Amino acid sequence: QSMKVVLVTGGSGLVGSAIKKVVETEEKREDEKWIFLGSKDGDLCDEAATIAIFEKYNPTHVLHLAARVGGLFANMNDKVGFYRDNMRMNENVIHTCYVRKVEKCVSCLSTCIFPDIATYPMDEDTIHKGLPHTSNFGYSYAKRVIDVQNRIYNDQFGCNFTSVVPCNVYGPHDQWDLSKSHVIPGLIHKAYLAKQNGQALKVFGSGKPLRQFIFSEDLARLMIWALREYNSPEPIILSVSENDEVTIGEVSRMVSDLMGIEKDLEYVDAADGQHKKTVTNAKLRGILPNFKFTPLSEGLKQTVDWFNANYETCRK
Repeated sequence: QSMKVVLVTGGSGLVGSAIKKVVETEEKREDEKWIFLGSKDGDLCDEAATIAIFEKYNPTHVLHLAARVGGLFANMNDKVGFYRDNMRMNENVIHTCYVRKVEKCVSCLSTCIFPDIATYPMDEDTIHKGLPHTSNFGYSYAKRVIDVQNRIYNDQFGCNFTSVVPCNVYGPHDQWDLSKSHVIPGLIHKAYLAKQNGQALKVFGSGKPLRQFIFSEDLARLMIWALREYNSPEPIILSVSENDEVTIGEVSRMVSDLMGIEKDLEYVDAADGQHKKTVTNAKLRGILPNFKFTPLSEGLKQTVDWFNANYETCRK
């Protein structure tokens, strides 16, 4: 059996860190060498830099996680930047995979690519059936184009390129910077500061929007499975079930309690973003009926504990 060389772009972030942990412990295989790239290893928005990375490591497999990402307000304020950076990055990575004859490339999409107005729950066939929410229009379209690329490279050249669509991911090693963070890391960081100052946790918006959340290590296990076993160019949703959907208010309450804040939540008038973007994991369940997801309460506890322990050194 020849050695597989798996190159993970965006390997130092939330999902990359979880994959590294899982692949070095419970999913270790002797015929796989894993390389985790961070932004300091080269600029994937630059074609020459991307080619140089591939020439250096000569991967047989690629897990493409790298993206320019941000929360609601970051996206609203720079739609062009998010569009251009992600389009360049994806174009460079996917085309270089083709040129370098990479055996398989699995890219990571996001549930924000789904149409804003849709019938719920949404499934894999819904992706292109309507406009994404205006708040992250640029990012969403750049991510949708990966699905187009996978299909046309498969169609024209027989490339084994595919994508996975996770719901909202959370866990250790997240981006905790309040100007860039997503909802759970933002809440945890704010709760930490509120606790220090004897204040209540302030929640932006009504707390009513609904979300599905997947723990980063669960997503890691599923992405490793997809890299090894899932061989269709059509995307697959990696998400907890529909009945695991929770409101932002419920998550805020759990975070506030885990941080030991005694005061009640305070809601601050602000934009809510999409009310819901419920997806079904029926396709995944059809293939992996017995996969066990980490309950939100348990995953949140691990994440809050990690943040408290790593407050001084984490990305914030």
